[in-house]
Amino acid sequence: MPRAKPVMNARDRGAPGVETLRNLGPVSAGWLHAAGIHCRADLEKLGAVRAYQRVKDSGVRPSLNLLYALAGALTDTHWAALPRTERARLVMEWEDLQARRAASR
Repeated sequence: MPRAKPVMNARDRGAPGVETLRNLGPVSAGWLHAAGIHCRADLEKLGAVRAYQRVKDSGVRPSLNLLYALAGALTDTHWAALPRTERARLVMEWEDLQARRAASR
């Protein structure tokens, strides 16, 4: 029986890792890698809120600063420079995701 080709992720193809994105240092990059988020494309596909939740689901207990850092990484903005309205929108979106997940259990 022929063997299936292994699936190559972005990291295997030489895409820069999340540690190269603004706001993401070695600790947060490690959390993202552990959660299966290896490059900008992975982060873009999930979005900041779902990526944050995936990190939390992996057993890490990050502060909301990680959520802001992820959003800033996608827009090349320092997390502390995100407008209050954007930070509030991110928190509300994450709380909505929490409510939907709880309702589906």
